Amino acid sequence: MQVNGKAYRTIWFENNVVKIIDQTKLPHQFIIKDLKTVKDSINAIKTMEVRGAPLIGATAAYGLVLSILEKNDQSFLKKSSEDLIASRPTAINLKWAIDRMMKKLSGINSNEILKVALEEANAIVEEDVTFCKNIGVNGLKIIEEIANKKKDTVNILTHCNAGWLATIDWGTATSPIYHAHQKGIKVHVWVDETRPRNQGANLTSYELNEEEIPNTIIADNAGGILMQRGQVDMCIVGTDRTLSTGDVANKIGTYLKALAAKDNNVPFYVALPSSTIDWNIKDFKKIPIEERNSEELSHVEGVDENKNVRKVRIYPEKSKALNLAFDITPAKYVTGLITEKGICEASETALKKIFK
Repeated sequence: MQVNGKAYRTIWFENNVVKIIDQTKLPHQFIIKDLKTVKDSINAIKTMEVRGAPLIGATAAYGLVLSILEKNDQSFLKKSSEDLIASRPTAINLKWAIDRMMKKLSGINSNEILKVALEEANAIVEEDVTFCKNIGVNGLKIIEEIANKKKDTVNILTHCNAGWLATIDWGTATSPIYHAHQKGIKVHVWVDETRPRNQGANLTSYELNEEEIPNTIIADNAGGILMQRGQVDMCIVGTDRTLSTGDVANKIGTYLKALAAKDNNVPFYVALPSSTIDWNIKDFKKIPIEERNSEELSHVEGVDENKNVRKVRIYPEKSKALNLAFDITPAKYVTGLITEKGICEASETALKKIFK
């Protein structure tokens, strides 16, 4: 997708270095950062220089390539894989990518292992681009149906950032929007700011602006009244882990949007590649929910009048804060799942049928 008129992906491998867009600096600074060691990859995931389930998975895959470059040793590779998996708990793509890489590298001799690892990491990246593009093609049909009935701008509400910055390219929730825009369908996006890290305001609005798609940032709790007023035609969100039962783990606040959508008969869709499906856990209460540093809540970062980036505290100094990063939206509130294979209902029967 575009940044200042130039096409970028979120991650790429060049001259034995992994290149990423440092998302902690967006939207105020566009900085490409080098990851040279597996520790760099772990740190990038932990600090959210890279974020979004598919991009985390790709970063982990390349992290194992860096591990081999650093020390071509099986015990070091195994330790690297364990450390990468532990870097963030909720997004299933992280473990999925590591498991896939380690399975591919099992039994490969030391002379061939770097070549095989890089080929597999590249395959994971290219696969995600294809999946996300297909998600867009499939989701476009929903937007087209609404546009044909409405004969006016389609208003779409999204939460957090499930755009190309969360994947390699295209995004998940944004991919249908980009495809609709490229086809000439008038769309407008309501962008939840998504406290506390403001991924909606800082990332989703940023990338939509770069693609010249009309969008408006709203407070996280404004979606309900917009739905009551008939100003939301559909919701599309991403997901960090979706169970085979159709239950969805996504950025905190997603559940409340789904409840409001249900109450106002607004379609609520979840866009995801198959790599984000957890086929093992059946009870959503067993999904590990990440609890992040409370400073993300108590402090905000922005640009002052002199265009300097500053962090300031907004809470009383003695106040405590609980910073849960994700919540669960039960399948009964999900209108449908938009995948690379097509659109299906949020149920185990439907998912197993589409991914036989």
